[in-house]
Amino acid sequence: MLRYLFLILLVVSTSCTSSESVTNTSTKNKENPGSFLTGRSEQGISLSDITGQEKNKSFGIPVNALLWRASLDIASILPIDDIDVFSGTILSDWYSLPSNQNEQIKLAIFVLDKELRSDAIRVIVYVQTRNGDVWEDGGIDNILATNIEDLILTRARELRASSINQ
Repeated sequence: MLRYLFLILLVVSTSCTSSESVTNTSTKNKENPGSFLTGRSEQGISLSDITGQEKNKSFGIPVNALLWRASLDIASILPIDDIDVFSGTILSDWYSLPSNQNEQIKLAIFVLDKELRSDAIRVIVYVQTRNGDVWEDGGIDNILATNIEDLILTRARELRASSINQ
């Protein structure tokens, strides 16, 4: 296993070198000591070389930060099952209100865009009802989902207004 790892490392490191002559590389080493291994005059291979993205683009959070924070604030009432900031997804666990123990809901919140717009948030509310000892799928509650989307958008606007005032 160690041999294969060494072989892969050797292949990767040799494939990164340029086709320039060795004597030309030695003069570049005086300008940029990092070019000894890569044979390049830059600092090496960057992520933008591999992905084809421009160097001036940032690699921050890929969704709107205000919508993301507002979604977390609203979803924090329920037990959270999974959070993925890179896909903009928040999933809650099943939750029953104390007033209605025969029904439980589960939220799926999706932040879809980097802009603060009403179509940048999508909420799906799954409903289950109890039939004896078995939970049965009750479908999706679109009215509650729309109300939660409105709550998230309102909270995001409040967060933006408070950040402008500061």
